[in-house]
Amino acid sequence: MCNRPAKISMQNRMRSDYPTSYQTGLRAEFWARMYLRLHGFRIIHTRYVTGRHTGRAEIDIIARRKNLIVFCEVKHRPTPTDAWDAITARQNARLRAAAETYLMRTGWRGDARFDVIIVTPRGIQWVKNSL
Repeated sequence: MCNRPAKISMQNRMRSDYPTSYQTGLRAEFWARMYLRLHGFRIIHTRYVTGRHTGRAEIDIIARRKNLIVFCEVKHRPTPTDAWDAITARQNARLRAAAETYLMRTGWRGDARFDVIIVTPRGIQWVKNSL
């Protein structure tokens, strides 16, 4: 048996040092949920998917305050401009379809809106009624 430490390639070493885009997205969603809670919202769902293989989008956060339900898209980018560029017309349409399905399934009768929460290294920007 050999007592040498196992060789670790530079690529694997770098993977462990830096978070993946998936991990960065999860962290951004966490900060967005905390931000919404600080503003009086109750988180109903996170990462809500209406159904697999249906062409529907995933809604990052669904939150509620009194008679208002908010569908939030969370983007983590270096600048707010980069975040806005990441939201395409196709994604916007899919988010709306997913939200309509959610509203029909739950029978929601109150107000609803779409918000975007942009997480950058400089802070959090919450754009209400944006999509």
